[in-house]
Amino acid sequence: MKKRSKPEKSSPDNPQWTSEMFAMARPARELLPKIFGARTAAAMLKPRGRPKSPDSKVAISLRLSPDTLARWKATGPGWQTRMAKVLRESV
Repeated sequence: MKKRSKPEKSSPDNPQWTSEMFAMARPARELLPKIFGARTAAAMLKPRGRPKSPDSKVAISLRLSPDTLARWKATGPGWQTRMAKVLRESV
């Protein structure tokens, strides 16, 4: 296995930022419309990922017997949602 070399701290392609550079920096929302136009900038700045659900869930850890889990999984895709529905109805 080849040993990875550490990246250089500074190079001509990736110079180390100075205080002056940080002071001149501007948010992408401010600069992209000037460079690419409003429509392209809006597409570039569009939030990524799954939209927030109004019915958010809470992740937990649950220990089940192997046979119980196997029976739920055997019901096919969506077994977790169906399990949550049965639990909700039993409360």
